[in-house]
Amino acid sequence: MTTSPLPADLYCVMGNPVAHSRSPAIHARFAELTGQAIHYERCLVPLDGFAQFVRNFAAQGGRGCNVTVPFKFEAPQLAAVCSERVHLAGAANTLSFQADGSVHADNTDGLGLVADITRNAGVPLQGARVLLVGAGGAAAGVLGPLLHAGARHITIANRTVAKAEALVASHGALALLQKAELLAITPQAVEGDFDVIINATASSLSGEAVPVAASVLRPGSLAYDMMYGPAAQGFMDWASAHGATARDGLGMLVEQAAEAFAIWRGVRPPAAQVLEEMRQTA
Repeated sequence: MTTSPLPADLYCVMGNPVAHSRSPAIHARFAELTGQAIHYERCLVPLDGFAQFVRNFAAQGGRGCNVTVPFKFEAPQLAAVCSERVHLAGAANTLSFQADGSVHADNTDGLGLVADITRNAGVPLQGARVLLVGAGGAAAGVLGPLLHAGARHITIANRTVAKAEALVASHGALALLQKAELLAITPQAVEGDFDVIINATASSLSGEAVPVAASVLRPGSLAYDMMYGPAAQGFMDWASAHGATARDGLGMLVEQAAEAFAIWRGVRPPAAQVLEEMRQTA
């Protein structure tokens, strides 16, 4: 006797733009490797229609969604329950729709970044000097996990320094607890070099020049762009030309997806295997 396959639970990534996202391929592979029945798609969301889109998706049977630019700051406002990471960042990238109709929000970006830097790239963050370029939703999502990972000093460089100062203020108590220093500054005012430089700006997407001077790099520095693929190439070429080790954000994407998958399904997928497969087919 044959049995019918289980119906697939519906998930998606919501953003604008979103056509470039590799999340559907990642989650499909996670599902295949863990035996989970899910269907995951891309959803292009109107810039002024995020909340309604989320409600409609949940009403149609959606079980959860990932949230990408520019909706990460808007996402927590829809949630009845927010994780500590969301409270700290003020931004969410993972929503779960509960049976009682409530929405739970989490932020797996920072966990994904830290896992990719420390596990996949083999670069320790304990005691590190880190330059975080940008102060938007991407930067907000990773600052807390960088502090938890043991970074000793984090400089946040942003054109609008008030946004960087707001991140320093919201993370001040955690920095004190971790015995770490936080500094907010404009990109032009950055001095010295760093162990890890993280580009959390949208400069890669728009093809803009790298917003900090090459003096922030030194041989052996890890220069990390949260973007991946062609969008990250300019930053990576710049970093390599100045002797740093360049890395794009594909590993962060896979690792944060693995965290979201575990939240939704209660099963941890083999992120390192999927990352290796994606590197080979890129």
